Amino acid sequence: MRAEQRPSVLKVARPKCGDTLFNDHPSLASPGSPASGPSSRNDSVVTNHRVAEVARSFPFPAQSSGYFYCAKHCGLLGGRVSEKRGEWRAAESASKMMPTPVILLKEGTDSSQGIPQLVSNISACQVIAEAVRTTLGPRGMDKLIVDGRGKATISNDGATILKLLDVVHPAAKTLVDIAKSQDAEVGDGTTSVTLLAAEFLKQVKPYVEEGLHPQIIIRAFRTATQLAVNKIKEIAVTVKKADKVEQRKLLEKCAMTALSSKLISQQKAFFAKMVVDAVMMLDDLLQLKMIGIKKVQGGALEDSQLVAGVAFKKTFSYAGFEMQPKKYHNPKIALLNVELELKAEKDNAEIRVHTVEDYQAIVDAEWNILYDKLEKIHHSGAKVVLSKLPIGDVATQYFADRDMFCAGRVPEEDLKRTMMACGGSIQTSVNALSADVLGRCQVFEETQIGGERYNFFTGCPKAKTCTFILRGGAEQFMEETERSLHDAIMIVRRAIKNDSVVAGGGAIEMELSKYLRDYSRTIPGKQQLLIGAYAKALEIIPRQLCDNAGFDATNILNKLRARHAQGGTWYGVDINNEDIADNFEAFVWEPAMVRINALTAASEAACLIVSVDETIKNPRSTVDAPPAAGRGRGRGRPH
Repeated sequence: MRAEQRPSVLKVARPKCGDTLFNDHPSLASPGSPASGPSSRNDSVVTNHRVAEVARSFPFPAQSSGYFYCAKHCGLLGGRVSEKRGEWRAAESASKMMPTPVILLKEGTDSSQGIPQLVSNISACQVIAEAVRTTLGPRGMDKLIVDGRGKATISNDGATILKLLDVVHPAAKTLVDIAKSQDAEVGDGTTSVTLLAAEFLKQVKPYVEEGLHPQIIIRAFRTATQLAVNKIKEIAVTVKKADKVEQRKLLEKCAMTALSSKLISQQKAFFAKMVVDAVMMLDDLLQLKMIGIKKVQGGALEDSQLVAGVAFKKTFSYAGFEMQPKKYHNPKIALLNVELELKAEKDNAEIRVHTVEDYQAIVDAEWNILYDKLEKIHHSGAKVVLSKLPIGDVATQYFADRDMFCAGRVPEEDLKRTMMACGGSIQTSVNALSADVLGRCQVFEETQIGGERYNFFTGCPKAKTCTFILRGGAEQFMEETERSLHDAIMIVRRAIKNDSVVAGGGAIEMELSKYLRDYSRTIPGKQQLLIGAYAKALEIIPRQLCDNAGFDATNILNKLRARHAQGGTWYGVDINNEDIADNFEAFVWEPAMVRINALTAASEAACLIVSVDETIKNPRSTVDAPPAAGRGRGRGRPH
């Protein structure tokens, strides 16, 4: 019986390429040889395959004892015989030293780092700036944006456009955020802040690609921003608050500058006066929510009016409403959060009665509860009753019979503004309608405006409030008018709080650019180049104003640089004459706060994006995915 096959051993004394191998194991004998069993162990058979062939077959190192496993006959891996033994030793030691890979992030996580991802982030921010670039200035174009539901919005307000764009790139979202913060803090300059941030990044992009450390860039930008803010404060012109006529002129000029880049720029003088009147009516807190804006379609833009008080649209009314008086002088106003109609039974309510009289008693009780409420309101002396909840037909007729006016389902915002304007407080019960919880105004009147009827409360003694009633054709046009007025109101509020102004139209940017360029030449090192780049980036505002108006930007910027070098501090772009002009003399004014806020926000955003050295995107989790559309509460269709 043939011996059990086991790995063959080749005995060699320090083999080298070209040696003949002798096999003394019986299982490796050539076919037909007499070698079988242990007795034939000493019968040596020449296998006649060379070490060079074995070396090609065996990828593993030779045993130190000089024995080899032969792959040619028994199929097992063995030692590699070669003159270059150092190769496998180095490979073996490297495989032992290599650490086990640690899997830290979820599978599918996208991680990018280094200069390429930073350059990618900078490019994304420049794409965002391209979207709003053409909307800057008096000759800026508008954007038509259609959302997922098909609603069209026409606007040239930077913050509105960026909000509607639904940006998903994480770095580019930073620019959207600074535009929103500028809109909330100052109201105007949202396009400028986006353009400045993108231009700062564009100017430092070559330095980033060359490998300049981001922290050096950040330090230079912070220095430049601080110098620019100090320079604005130094050259800004302060208007004395004591002189009311002078202050009003200043506010009107600031409002006109804010409106000159909007859709209603042709009527900017009309609206600027209206905006200043509105803000002047407010108390010292200048609360924005005390200014209501109502839109009524139809009529011309010039038909818009400012109501010194509260105005809101006539609410849904029942029969008997037309019998109520529509005008009162010095009325008392009851503000309620009470339902004045017969209440329906609760779900599954059940009352068991045995006689008709019992049923009648229940019905009478319901009516008595309602009439009890109405009598209490009537005896309080109130002539105008406003409620957030419905006022039914019975109550409407009851009030009409007693020459009282009522309106139910008044929006909460309007009810609160009426309370803040006319005094009193909103009551959730009619049991304590004393004189001190009722509001008052000089005149209450219901008036027809266009196709709508509006309720006006004027001469409100308690708080200062007002309402804009805007007229116009298309709905989108009126919405853009509302956004424009919001910006102008914010600017006027800022100008009242901070009474220093600078010239717009690129004048302040050119002056800062000249100042920083001169400063950069006085310092050594890399900071000089970076502050110079910051100064060059500031020129994007006048350059874009020229491009949007169709002017030769290079020619006008050269004129501006020359004039600022000669000391013309307030020279900027003259949009009307395709030239340069002293914009302070031309009354192109804006609060210094707008420019300071825009510079600091743009610089912070640029520093933030430059400081990012790795972007890690987690794969979208299945938990975050929106739930599949269900079939409601039921158990589905039976199978």
